[in-house]
Amino acid sequence: MENPLLKLKNNISQLTETQRRVADYILKNPVDVAFLTVDQLALTVKTSTTTIMRLTFSLGYSGYTEFQKGLQELLRNNAAPQIRLETNLKDLDDSDLWMRCAENQFNNIQSTVEMISTESLNTALEMIISADRIFCTSVRSGLPVAQHLSFGLNRLLGNCELIVSDLSDWVDKGITLTSKDLVISTSFPRYARRTVEFAIAAKNNGAQVISITDSYSSPLVEYSNLVLPCSSTSIAFHNSPVASMLVADYLISAIAINYPEKTKDRLDKINSILTQINYHYTN
Repeated sequence: MENPLLKLKNNISQLTETQRRVADYILKNPVDVAFLTVDQLALTVKTSTTTIMRLTFSLGYSGYTEFQKGLQELLRNNAAPQIRLETNLKDLDDSDLWMRCAENQFNNIQSTVEMISTESLNTALEMIISADRIFCTSVRSGLPVAQHLSFGLNRLLGNCELIVSDLSDWVDKGITLTSKDLVISTSFPRYARRTVEFAIAAKNNGAQVISITDSYSSPLVEYSNLVLPCSSTSIAFHNSPVASMLVADYLISAIAINYPEKTKDRLDKINSILTQINYHYTN
């Protein structure tokens, strides 16, 4: 995703004096501008709509609408939580939050399905099934994905471990990684540094890396052998894990269904032990 504020900063020296005044207001008040019409912005900065349109043209946008859409996405995905919440509230009718939340998640899932190809998913399955060891790592909003994935894969294969990257001292694990190992990193804006550092350590040691992240502009992409992009927008302040949980659940299900010779015997043994110790509640 292009950063409209960065483009504005990088091109400000080439703008006319009037355009610079508009640019200065946008840079200082991005949340307000994200939801002002071109007429309202022109009135606020005391200029013409033509000046604003020419400014957006000079940045490579088709017009103010495209520039504003990019600004809205930037604020929702990369800003601090309180800024994201403030941005979303400007565009939110609270009369039916339940339906708005559901609609947002439907859109996230649809977008994710469109971004991830069957070929990429099949590659991910091959990487998982051929790995000696698998480490699923994340923090905060991505942690439910890593937890679900590590539990499911370990239940099936017995070689998967969860690494909470900002709590675990993963250095000891990192130095033992080899080309036969796989790290599955999950991170969303604003991207946890230690999750990225674990991916770097894996890459430097020759391990394979799959990244579950929001876009190809994520810092994880540079250190990944495979990227599974997942939409993570919410109607509030946070990154939503719902679409990426779908991807994690698919990987678990596909491993179980496509590789029964590797999973059935292990599942049978685990179920036998759980039955012997009367693990599950029965009437």
